Amino acid sequence: MYSEKVMDHFQNPRNVGEIENASGVGTVGNAKCGDIMRMYIDVDDNGVITECKFKTFGCGAAVATSSMATELVKGKTIQEALQITNKAVMEALDGLPPVKVHCSLLAEEAIHAALWDYAEKHNIVIEGLEKPVNDISEHEEEEEY
Repeated sequence: MYSEKVMDHFQNPRNVGEIENASGVGTVGNAKCGDIMRMYIDVDDNGVITECKFKTFGCGAAVATSSMATELVKGKTIQEALQITNKAVMEALDGLPPVKVHCSLLAEEAIHAALWDYAEKHNIVIEGLEKPVNDISEHEEEEEY
């Protein structure tokens, strides 16, 4: 069963959409379940994330975790955003069923992918940030049938 917060963020997602000329954009996906998240961030000159939006193709938990992740990221510095874990996303949503924990992992990975894109665009290194392994922004995964 989903918590009231999960249902609220699924039925009334916050920060849906795109940011034109975003400071960073990260797209991650899970081939097993088909969920795809794209996160957009705008970072000001002080390194603070002033805006965060998302587009997600997936289940209700994927939409809810994306929505909550954008709420958690806004107003944070790059280093603070980097510290947001899937556990923090789940706690902010009052939990997820065990079979939906992967959605919170995608939300964390989407934040990291957007930060990685920001770092590459600005030719900087973000201490503690590793290149996302689940990033699909440069190539779309294709399956042969």
